[in-house]
Amino acid sequence: MKKVTIQDIADALGISRNTVSKAINNSDGLADATREKILQKAVEMGYKQFSYVNSLARIAPDVPDAAKKKGFAGEIALLTTTFFSLSHFASLMLDKFQREISQLGYTLNLHRVDEQCLKNKVLPITFSKERVRGILCIEMFNWEYDNMVCEMGLPVLFIDGPHRGNGKMLPADQLYMANVTEITKLVNNLLEKGIKRIGFIGDYEHCQSFYERYIGFRMAMMMAGEAVDETFVIKAIDVIDLEKQLFALKTYPDVFLCANDFVAMDSIRILRTIGKKIPEEILFSGFDDSPESRIITPSLTTVHIHTQVMAFAAVELLMSRIKEPSLDYRIVHTQTDLILRESTGPLSGEL
Repeated sequence: MKKVTIQDIADALGISRNTVSKAINNSDGLADATREKILQKAVEMGYKQFSYVNSLARIAPDVPDAAKKKGFAGEIALLTTTFFSLSHFASLMLDKFQREISQLGYTLNLHRVDEQCLKNKVLPITFSKERVRGILCIEMFNWEYDNMVCEMGLPVLFIDGPHRGNGKMLPADQLYMANVTEITKLVNNLLEKGIKRIGFIGDYEHCQSFYERYIGFRMAMMMAGEAVDETFVIKAIDVIDLEKQLFALKTYPDVFLCANDFVAMDSIRILRTIGKKIPEEILFSGFDDSPESRIITPSLTTVHIHTQVMAFAAVELLMSRIKEPSLDYRIVHTQTDLILRESTGPLSGEL
């Protein structure tokens, strides 16, 4: 059987190869309707390299026989605003989460919250409250919409969530990776080596995890008695904004800490276009330990997320909430580990 390519999908739809590639890689710049059309065609044609198709197969397989014998316990509804590629930390976490809850008789069904749902504050048409026993929210960073979900009276667990810099707290359990500890370790190590011109790149109001990583950077600097040069704090909302702000800098820091690996990789690419050498002139670090962070040149210093541990914690939090709805709301952080690689130059391998 012939292997289906991106060009085959493009030819079948009469669109460009670049447009198909954007949809499959979950890139920005496509209308939701166009993205959905391309994804559907990819599934129909059997494009097996498409990570979202593979993720769907893992996220919602049949309930195992053992669970069927125990009886159908209900649906756990996964609400999300995005498609999960294999590079997203949630992809592996959801695989384990689904396997664990299926042993308890639950199914996991994905419901995508698109722009219209967010704008009108309505649930996806696929969502049926009657069969849902609990809700898992991932990549759900709109506080007003999230609060509406919490007011439905169902157990809700957020994996990450909207930033709490405004002091607002959602009435739900929340699960995060430890965002502060390893960044603090890296900052302290940099300072010990005499590297004090440290910057941060990322929209720290995008989500709580980005916010915590940013706060971790600032707290580490403050506790060490070092001032943060505000010109080295790049709060970019997209790649175009990032490019504009990086090009506008008259001088550059010794190192940029980035909100995640993809922010770091975009920044490295942009700086190389103006002749900056990485890591010879500017050191870089990311967060998430994505597969791409290991294969780019230079390989990227990052922070590893233990997705299996997060999956177990998510199961415990949501199942205990279903069993005892009156529990106090909990915020849990799971362990992370700093991974030093080539992008931090002489620091690599020293911790």
